[in-house]
Amino acid sequence: MAESKFPSEVVSLPSQGYFYPEDSILSSGKIEIKYMTAKEEDILTSQNLIKQGVALDKLLESLIINKDIDMSEMIIGDKNGLMVAARILGYGKNYDFSVTCPACGEVNKDTVNLTMLPEKEIDFEKYPKGVNEFSFTLPTSKRKITFKMLTHTDEKEIDAELKAMKKVSKNTGIDPEMTTRMRKIISSVDGNSERAYVNKFVNEEFLSKDSLAFRNHLTVMTPDIDMTYNFECSLCAQEEEMTVPMTVQFLWPSAKG
Repeated sequence: MAESKFPSEVVSLPSQGYFYPEDSILSSGKIEIKYMTAKEEDILTSQNLIKQGVALDKLLESLIINKDIDMSEMIIGDKNGLMVAARILGYGKNYDFSVTCPACGEVNKDTVNLTMLPEKEIDFEKYPKGVNEFSFTLPTSKRKITFKMLTHTDEKEIDAELKAMKKVSKNTGIDPEMTTRMRKIISSVDGNSERAYVNKFVNEEFLSKDSLAFRNHLTVMTPDIDMTYNFECSLCAQEEEMTVPMTVQFLWPSAKG
């Protein structure tokens, strides 16, 4: 284990390292991270990094002790697990945040005990070990697709593509996030992996029933931290399952913006 001047903890990844190649450091399913210091708070308060949308990424890179770990190949659920662990080590288990009631618009103050957020239960034996590629037969059209779980790099590319299309989507009023993600996730359709063919399928031929079934399948099989909690509005008593927000404030409680 690498030596460190600061206290550290070994964090277990939600994926258990199952979907990484055997020669990847991430295949161990564990990452050692150090406790946050003032150096990391400098990262979180850097307006330049915040504007670029990379403050949280730079923070995790700083906290990971083994610098040979390549975050670019990290599955998004594992990145979320690291963020939760970093928040607990840095500021404790209780996370205070504001949430707007979807029913009446009242802004509520909520608190979640982060140590009570469970990892999703995954039946790993259903899937090949060391491979981030899977197949699924769409129930309505019976077309067969291959796909992967999104990685850190995939998310960055999706964000960049959505940003580039923002002007067009503003004019049309259509948010292309769903199809953009599907184009990144799906690698082939009926054995054809040509990008033009896959993109045409997603944009023009992906039936809504099949899309819903696939998204449900992807949710069930993807390792992650279950960030949902039961919300109850203090004004109208509306009860609803909500998602704990993960912003810069998540990793630095006094952050603004």
